[in-house]
Amino acid sequence: MKKTILTTIVFILTLTMSFSQSKSAETEASFGVRGNCGMCKTTIEKAANDIDGVSSAIWDKENKKIDLSYDTLKTSLDKIHNAIAASGYDTDKVKANSETYNNLPGCCQYDKEMKMNISAKKKEDHSGHNH
Repeated sequence: MKKTILTTIVFILTLTMSFSQSKSAETEASFGVRGNCGMCKTTIEKAANDIDGVSSAIWDKENKKIDLSYDTLKTSLDKIHNAIAASGYDTDKVKANSETYNNLPGCCQYDKEMKMNISAKKKEDHSGHNH
């Protein structure tokens, strides 16, 4: 009897642990972020990547947008927007505060009216096949 109860408890604990470890809601998103240069890229990507739950953040200087992979169970797009704005960079939803922006290096002080191409698609590489 004790062996059956112990076996049942171990089974339930194992099952519970396996379900809790498999919970993940990885998703992808893109949004606009203003910036100018390689230093901007480093700062913007670091601000996003430092958030628990963000697995990838790549800022596209040409299109002024960031492509993200993140776990929606650990973070939200609002938190990511706020972290980037707190580092001095406007996103398409959250503006950086003036003091933080003014403390950016001169090369990073972007035009506050610059367009962000938030609907830009990544260029596909078609070199490996004929069209």
